[in-house]
Amino acid sequence: MGRALSGDLRVRVLKASSEGLSARRAAARFGVAASTAIRWIARAREGELEARATGRRRGSSLDAHEGFIVGMIEKRKDITLNEMVTRLVDEHGVRIGRSALNNWLRGRGFTYKKRPHMHWSRSGRAC
Repeated sequence: MGRALSGDLRVRVLKASSEGLSARRAAARFGVAASTAIRWIARAREGELEARATGRRRGSSLDAHEGFIVGMIEKRKDITLNEMVTRLVDEHGVRIGRSALNNWLRGRGFTYKKRPHMHWSRSGRAC
């Protein structure tokens, strides 16, 4: 992961670019990666002059469908993640991976523990 760069440095790179310097030359002058300068300049052309927020993105595309997902689980306790992913695509058009759905469910306290009726190494009652 890269290090955070100052907003002042971003402004200087953007100013040098607006004065006719190429992105790569501006990057070399101010000691930043060429890819960083190119990205900053492209975003500035789109009107995005400030740095984006750092850290994890909050929220999920599944948050809007929480009721549907919980309803699927309550209706059928042994539903698999693959079945849930398929129903989300078919009924709501939400494309998400199985592991992302699993992480979303775990974040809300849903876990699935396989536990047989009786442990396989124990013997049952002989009648």
